[in-house]
Amino acid sequence: MKTHDVQSIEIAKPALKVFDFVADPKNLPKWTNAFAQADDQTAKLVTPDGTLPIKLDTNTNQELGTVDWRMTFPDGTVGTAYSRVTPNGDAGSIYSFTLMAPPVPLEMLEGALAEQIKILGEELIALKEMLEA
Repeated sequence: MKTHDVQSIEIAKPALKVFDFVADPKNLPKWTNAFAQADDQTAKLVTPDGTLPIKLDTNTNQELGTVDWRMTFPDGTVGTAYSRVTPNGDAGSIYSFTLMAPPVPLEMLEGALAEQIKILGEELIALKEMLEA
């Protein structure tokens, strides 16, 4: 059973500009469907039943280009996502995102991850279009 997905997209902006945008959790609602609000410590996650308040930890390393998130849900379960901005010449970058399976019961895992994989692809296109505009 698949428990992760890795996707990437080329963005015609310097890596530092992409990193600075992605590393700021306040920008998550601008390019993802998952967040209605986010800041340095908390977020409101969009669910089929409305928004869910979570704890959000954003760990960044500018030198390595990494931006990782740890999401702690009200029931104590934890979800993670990992990403990296890689320079692609002086004026471009590659943004890669490792999507981990959500913290849901095993019987729901495959459908939940498959839906998130589709959504992630759309979000990466939105990020590219926003940053290149």
